[in-house]
Amino acid sequence: MRKKIDPVVDEAIETLNMKDGPSRRRLLEGAGLFSATAAASALIAACSSSTTSGASPTSTASAAKEAAGNFPTTPKWKFTFVNHVTDNAFFTPTQYGFQDAAALLGIETPAWTGALSTQPTNSTMLSAFNAAVTANSPGIATTVVSATAFTAPINSALQAGVPVVTYNANGSVQNPTNGLAYIGQELFISGQAVGTRLASLMTKGDTAVGFISQPGALNIQPRLDGATQALQAAGMKVLAGNKGINTGASATQEAQVLPQYLQANGSKIQGAFAVDGGDTALLGTSLAKYNLVGKVHAGGFDLEPQTLTAIKAGQIDFTVDQQPYLQGFLPTVYLYLWQLSGGLVAPPETNTGLKFVTKSNADTYSSTPTRYEGSTSKQVYIKHTGPIST
Repeated sequence: MRKKIDPVVDEAIETLNMKDGPSRRRLLEGAGLFSATAAASALIAACSSSTTSGASPTSTASAAKEAAGNFPTTPKWKFTFVNHVTDNAFFTPTQYGFQDAAALLGIETPAWTGALSTQPTNSTMLSAFNAAVTANSPGIATTVVSATAFTAPINSALQAGVPVVTYNANGSVQNPTNGLAYIGQELFISGQAVGTRLASLMTKGDTAVGFISQPGALNIQPRLDGATQALQAAGMKVLAGNKGINTGASATQEAQVLPQYLQANGSKIQGAFAVDGGDTALLGTSLAKYNLVGKVHAGGFDLEPQTLTAIKAGQIDFTVDQQPYLQGFLPTVYLYLWQLSGGLVAPPETNTGLKFVTKSNADTYSSTPTRYEGSTSKQVYIKHTGPIST
């Protein structure tokens, strides 16, 4: 028996004599990009309109059948992702995102290239980027963690006819990069939101400190700048200002520097924040270790299991979900549509979100392992119940 989707969708399928195949039904059923009900209603309306204007129901249904969701045969495009830390667990759901998009669209799984955490970032990334251009990649998605290093290579790719979108990091606030579109969090704004939220938990005149693993890196420095600005605007002092406390690029360094700083300076602060996932994951256990829970309000970014555990334990107050799954899924869809339309469907700038995770909703993230947060490789359907938080 064919699965029912939605009364309006099923009506459209019957009205338009759609085949129950993946190319039509799966896109209506839940690609996550459009409202299936709205799309189906529009198709039925179009059918009715054409019929009343003189076209026969048979010819109208036939035309709709040939058009709706029936993408023409295309090359099995294999896009290229160029990342600044290909071995970082944060980007596990990003990879699941582009895998799922490719499977939905019937194309090859994109290549995952760029720098390991032990390699020089810019030179290694640019080597991978230029290799993709030389190989005439059908499309490139790249993070941009330098204000200037990627400008000329992206221009060269565009001049060579290779579409480029950026994700996760997009250069500096003053000098965003020159790709077709950016898909990711608005980093400076997200930093401001974190600073504002932390300030709301503190008292005017209190002191806060920020931790950053790689000062100047354009995937995290704008957050530090934004948080510092918001805290100071609220009347707080920020130790080290927008330089922050440099914890180092490696997990080993972070695990030493951040706890040691809190041990030595915990009595001087009433607020602490981190602008990267690794440092945020260390905040809770470090505050607990030195008896600072309840004395120092804290928050940060990303959804490492250690961070979620700390939130549920009341060790830190919040973290921010920036939807890494969408940062893989959407660039793949956008590059596909660009190629399919010959560039007529241009990729849109897309903010993948700024959702606060607190003790009230942390269980949503940890109760069921999902590909969307990178906690399992299995694809699961999660039925949402209750109010929807924003």
